[in-house]
Amino acid sequence: MRIIATTTGPVTIAAFEGRLDTLTTPDAEDALLPLVKQGSVVANFEAVGYVSSTGLRLLLKAAKLAKASGHSFSVCALQPLVREVIEISGFEKIIPIYASQADALAAG
Repeated sequence: MRIIATTTGPVTIAAFEGRLDTLTTPDAEDALLPLVKQGSVVANFEAVGYVSSTGLRLLLKAAKLAKASGHSFSVCALQPLVREVIEISGFEKIIPIYASQADALAAG
């Protein structure tokens, strides 16, 4: 799992690459949560093919931290299997999900 962070205006894009599972979530958490503390973040999952329950917990933790910090957190560009996991878990009701990075940035 790699996370490449770039800034687009007031928003940080965190581009995830690889699997978000039990082995990779701790490192992903170390990379993602400091970004969320600093400002609004869009997590781009275009290159993520798998998310486990530990990965879902990280997304929830990031969303709660963003809210507590007065920032926004959203996810975009989900692969079909990852989208299905997020929808089954009900996370799309908690975390804004966008079809593309451009849509996420346009939403603010």
